[in-house]
Amino acid sequence: MKKSTFKKALVLTAAVSTVFALTACGSSGDGAEKADGSSDAVYRTLDEIKEDGTINIGVFSDKNPFGYVDENGEYQGYDVYFANRIGEDLGVDVNFVSTEAANRIEYLQTGKVDIILANFTVTAERAEEVDFALPYMNVALGVVSPDSRVITSLDDWNSEDQMIVISGTTAETYFIENYPDIPLQKYDSYATAKNALENGNGVAWANDNTEVIAFALQNEGYTVGIPELGNKDTIAPAVSKGNTTLLDWINEEIKSLADEQFFHKDYDETLVDTYGAEYKEELVVEGGEVK
Repeated sequence: MKKSTFKKALVLTAAVSTVFALTACGSSGDGAEKADGSSDAVYRTLDEIKEDGTINIGVFSDKNPFGYVDENGEYQGYDVYFANRIGEDLGVDVNFVSTEAANRIEYLQTGKVDIILANFTVTAERAEEVDFALPYMNVALGVVSPDSRVITSLDDWNSEDQMIVISGTTAETYFIENYPDIPLQKYDSYATAKNALENGNGVAWANDNTEVIAFALQNEGYTVGIPELGNKDTIAPAVSKGNTTLLDWINEEIKSLADEQFFHKDYDETLVDTYGAEYKEELVVEGGEVK
């Protein structure tokens, strides 16, 4: 099986959102009040979460090895490992809420989850709608395709060919903004996107390079012909806009976990079987500091 060449220098720009001075009004479930008195975000403060004894964390259920449900019905993966530590250090139970890429912002804004840990790439557009904490992983986009027709360039694209993307991802945004002439075949979940590629419904699949590299390594007959596409970015937790108490706690948690090299351990427990030890330093961000 062919494997992609994964560039050794993933020097990424950390994008941590500015916390706006929004005031949470009233009791649990109230939103962040805007200047006109309307509310556009629903959230629970850190104290309210502690009082309740449960934190709701949005994760993927079909994106192995970052967030998935195993054969025993248990959530597993890199993001889930972190989520469990958050619950442990907060002294609360974790209620995992399965989310799809397109629902991540909505689930925060409507209060369905307190935190999103679903392989969420930091972008300026998303930072206008949610508050990102410090990053804990590096990422770029990549393109995987069958060995029978390896896509190594997006130039001279056949207008009849479709590129598979997942709705609500940075891949979808990237193609809309940079390659508007490439027709997109959009799916709501990682499972359906993978099935579409396997069934030949599109000539290639564009997504986070970590995801497409994992797919090519685990499925014979596929190659990541474009291992890096567009900007190099970071993955970070997100909370509802204005939820400063929870955001501040997460940032301090990420900083303190660096003392024990927590995310390196997380990688060893959840990602090393997929990517090997050689990619650890390129992918892992410790203490929120991107090198």
